[in-house]
Amino acid sequence: MRRVRGGSGGLPGACEEVAGEVGERRSFDRITLIYNPRSKGPAATKSAQLAAALRVRLPGVPVTVLASASPEHGRALAREAAAGGRPLIVSVSGDGGYNEVVNGVLAAGNPFAVSAVHAAGNANDHRRCTRRMPMLEAIVAADVRRIDLLKLTVKQSGSEWSRYAHSYIGFGLTPSMALGLQRGNRGRLGEFLAALRTYGRLKPFTVTHSGGALSRLDSLIFANIPQMAKYFTLSNSAFPDDGRFEVIALPHAARRRILWFALHATAPGLGPQPSASSYRFFTTDALSCQIDGEVVELPGDADVLIECAPGALAMVG
Repeated sequence: MRRVRGGSGGLPGACEEVAGEVGERRSFDRITLIYNPRSKGPAATKSAQLAAALRVRLPGVPVTVLASASPEHGRALAREAAAGGRPLIVSVSGDGGYNEVVNGVLAAGNPFAVSAVHAAGNANDHRRCTRRMPMLEAIVAADVRRIDLLKLTVKQSGSEWSRYAHSYIGFGLTPSMALGLQRGNRGRLGEFLAALRTYGRLKPFTVTHSGGALSRLDSLIFANIPQMAKYFTLSNSAFPDDGRFEVIALPHAARRRILWFALHATAPGLGPQPSASSYRFFTTDALSCQIDGEVVELPGDADVLIECAPGALAMVG
């Protein structure tokens, strides 16, 4: 994939477009749109509109619209829709809904399954950072490309589970902000005020590295794309197809340091960040984790491994 920088005045603008050479052309034997009817965004309306347009533009391809009842249901619907043939599964959602679809598609194990996200959420980070053309035109063109994913694996007391992320995995500041934004009002001012309230409640956390060293942190983010939460530019060197992810760590410091971090990420951005293909640590206490748009709880004394899964997802858009 050839990458094209956007923006002006030398500021990181990778989220304006991550462009590429023409990818693999392939036809779809069916298209499934999945949305959450309880979403605060226009997911239901956008699903109906896209389905109607696809039936006109691709009259020979069956188009199905499915409503999910929960994150687990969304993953199950995507897994079933991706089983066999040459399907396209479109998440009409924000980043959290797309995470469900991505994990469901991968669980199906069909190498010919393709996914896409038609933005209908709040942040829509992934769509904004990977967009090459309008979704309807992208589906009709069937220009498929592959991007990397982040794979989170958690082991604790003999149990193990894994989850993929298309954009980022965050600890500390990011899950706290996600929960604060869920409780706040929409609009930039409402989101900014909700974020400020988050800073006052933020608690540092401690992780142990493989060699036994301890780190006390306010935030730890693993990013597959350069921006998150609409306004934060985490890195100007993050691409979703380079076989690596960026590691943005904020050691525990005074509250003004956290505020500086957030403001600097908003403008002009944090600049180049260290990258890795894998990163391992151990939790000390229970720890909240944001996986794309969803927040999950990790237990204390857990073995946490984040890995890059190169080219794991076939997508259009």
